[in-house]
Amino acid sequence: MNRFKSQQRTLGWLSDSHKQILLTLARKAIQQFLVDESLPPAKHSDQALNRRQGAFVTLFKEGKLRGCVGHIKDDLPLYEVVGLMALQSAFNDQRFPSVTTDELPQIEIEISILSPFSKIKRIEEIELGRDGVSLTIGDHRAVFLPQVPLKMGWDKEQVLDRLADKMGLPEKSWKRKSKVFIFQTEIFKESDY
Repeated sequence: MNRFKSQQRTLGWLSDSHKQILLTLARKAIQQFLVDESLPPAKHSDQALNRRQGAFVTLFKEGKLRGCVGHIKDDLPLYEVVGLMALQSAFNDQRFPSVTTDELPQIEIEISILSPFSKIKRIEEIELGRDGVSLTIGDHRAVFLPQVPLKMGWDKEQVLDRLADKMGLPEKSWKRKSKVFIFQTEIFKESDY
């Protein structure tokens, strides 16, 4: 993790108070849904939080992944994306059962704000630890956040192989008629504050 932190670059437009607001919003969205299956009000007056931006919300329980879902398009206000992705991570990540009221106090929330995506021509342009990677092949698309390859110990080709595998396609299929995009993230979690 320290290696990742040293390579990460901030996107620079969110203050600490913005980050705390987003973390609180994510937790409150999950809490409110657990109580009455309703959604929190979708309004915020702060211009930075109304910026149209993609984001992932990742949940950890005792340091282990408990859910992670993201929205990569920049078509919704950031505060809305964070609330929706918190709910998706808690209740709709197919790898895990839904978060329960009893376990919510043990859950730590991490948010990854995404920069705009940039199409690359050569995989050498990927900087592991700095860049998230998105692979598109036909109608299929898969994404890894920047920290995933570092945690798994993958090189650039392995990242693309795993993305193809994530889409249910053969390894090396990215070498033919694919589009590769990179992006950066600003990552923050509840224990940071």
